[in-house]
Amino acid sequence: MSRLGFLFCLPFSVAGLAWGQQRRPTPPPEPDEPEEAVEPEFAFNPIQAQKEMQIGDFYSRRKSYRAAAARYERATKWQPDLAEAYFKLGESREKLDQPEAALAAYQKYLELAPSARKAAAVKKKIAQLQNKTAKPDAAPDQRTPRPAPRPF
Repeated sequence: MSRLGFLFCLPFSVAGLAWGQQRRPTPPPEPDEPEEAVEPEFAFNPIQAQKEMQIGDFYSRRKSYRAAAARYERATKWQPDLAEAYFKLGESREKLDQPEAALAAYQKYLELAPSARKAAAVKKKIAQLQNKTAKPDAAPDQRTPRPAPRPF
């Protein structure tokens, strides 16, 4: 009978030991600043710049130009002499209807790669954007004036 009692109590004692040894998760420490607000310290890192370019290309193919522009911007911070990032940043800003930002990105592209294959096309885009952003002088109203009403 004692064997039967031993076999009956054994599973309960093993379960009690296992339950007692379970680790309770400790809550993570609360950060001083929100995680999203922390901007990484940018140092020259061409590998990270290429990763940002790939992610930007992904967003650009999905027509999410705001996210693509943010990634290309980060790529230029990781590798400031990456001309292709400035070109793609200019394209994204142009599609977001931000001509001043696109113009600045294209000009930086030409500064870094003046003899690149895309240089001629970029010069044309710069000229178009300069015309678009140029504020016209006080242009006269081109509507035809209405004749004065006749008295009755």
